[in-house]
Amino acid sequence: MSVAPLPAAAVARFIDDLRRGFARAHDVAAVDRVGVAVSGGPDSVALLLLAAAALPGEVVAATVDHRLRAAGADEAAMVAGLCERLGVPHATLAPATPITGSSLQRRAREARYALLTDWAARQRVDALLTAHHADDQAETLLMRLNRASGLAGLSAIRAARREGGTLLLRPLLAWRRAELRALVEAAGAPFVDDPSNADPRHDRTRVRAALAAMPALDPAALAASVGFLAEAEEAIARLTERLWSELWRGPDRPFAVAGEPRELRRRLLRRALHATRAQHAIGLPAFTDSSNIEPLLDALAARRGATHAGVKVEVHEEGWIFRVAPPRRSL
Repeated sequence: MSVAPLPAAAVARFIDDLRRGFARAHDVAAVDRVGVAVSGGPDSVALLLLAAAALPGEVVAATVDHRLRAAGADEAAMVAGLCERLGVPHATLAPATPITGSSLQRRAREARYALLTDWAARQRVDALLTAHHADDQAETLLMRLNRASGLAGLSAIRAARREGGTLLLRPLLAWRRAELRALVEAAGAPFVDDPSNADPRHDRTRVRAALAAMPALDPAALAASVGFLAEAEEAIARLTERLWSELWRGPDRPFAVAGEPRELRRRLLRRALHATRAQHAIGLPAFTDSSNIEPLLDALAARRGATHAGVKVEVHEEGWIFRVAPPRRSL
């Protein structure tokens, strides 16, 4: 079965989006050879068709069979057949050991990205493309708003980021799910609908239904807002990095950041806690980037010392000092 050519306007739009994604990556000068992650769903098939039309002869594709569904092997074979018709080299990837345990979706995602980035490195592609689109972005934003995420979390799906040594690009973040599906149907390309996308046990499925029930919310506009949030996040992250390099001299030297805005203090304090714990080999209590440090920030703002995550933070005129917290007295 042949695949009909895509509209020239759609291909031109995709090329522009792809170039913008490469420009965001800063250290990549030009679009050349790319890898495409293709699950077999309409979104990723649309990405494959667009990439093959935009960069003929410079596209390779891979499908991950998580071995969690019996249909996974057939879907991978379907993608392989489509790639053969398009003249795109294809690989089917599978985990070496079964994916088991709790949080199965998270574990599957981790396995998928590990397989794909390893494959992309071996293929020597300039970037690995995934088919996240505007509806995905809007759903992710709403899910994270509901979890009271900060700016980094609300930046949601990044248009360009690195996973290990692999550049990940999402050139479809301004495209709607419906238009991608229509593109695939008009081309006559095969695709499958993942049954998990309709499973109400998943948070995303419930958010997707809620979004569909509120036509006043425009997923494309929400996705555009995420782009602005991501730009703000990048600017604040760079400023945080500059202040850290200028002001941090070690836990026992004053860290003079008390006059900075709270968001900068939050990031710098978290980093200082990590650095102090690493220097003094503090393993317990546990401390991660998601640990709540708001009470500590409040105490320091009131010029009161406090203890958090095994670290005692003292307030001095010259700045904060970080020490190993004394052991708790037993009753």
